[in-house]
Amino acid sequence: MMRAHGMRNRSHGATLVELVIAIVVVAIAIASVLGLLSEISVRSAAGMRATQAGSIASAYLDEALSKAFTDPDLLPEVGRQNLDDVGDYNFVDNGVRDCQGNAIAGLGQYQVQISTAGPAGVQLGVAPNATPAIRVTVTVTDPTGATTRLEGFRTNYAGQVLR
Repeated sequence: MMRAHGMRNRSHGATLVELVIAIVVVAIAIASVLGLLSEISVRSAAGMRATQAGSIASAYLDEALSKAFTDPDLLPEVGRQNLDDVGDYNFVDNGVRDCQGNAIAGLGQYQVQISTAGPAGVQLGVAPNATPAIRVTVTVTDPTGATTRLEGFRTNYAGQVLR
């Protein structure tokens, strides 16, 4: 087959330079998207740790506040499962534990400190109607060193009459 005079043979496709430029542009776009995803995942993990620390502190505080205001048997308690009044809650757990003292899997890097103050120094309300109370403070330190602190008060409400 003969070609007409004046027609040129043109290739269809991309040159090597065009391919390299396209690869560089795509690589830059992918790197920026991955950078954003990495930043989002770090923020997500921080939020999860803060939520876990708050839940842990709340569980310890609820446990302590559910106990009696004064020691019912006046005997020293040994072991967390034997704590029978709110004043017994002065300890540090390295790793989260349930109310029986068993370690909870996956939460071993948290530290929990619980302490009580009162009833002599803590009064709720104004004299002459002030109510003696025990302040319970729970501080949870997460694996990064950030702390979450919750406080609650236990009053001796047995026998009080509301007017």
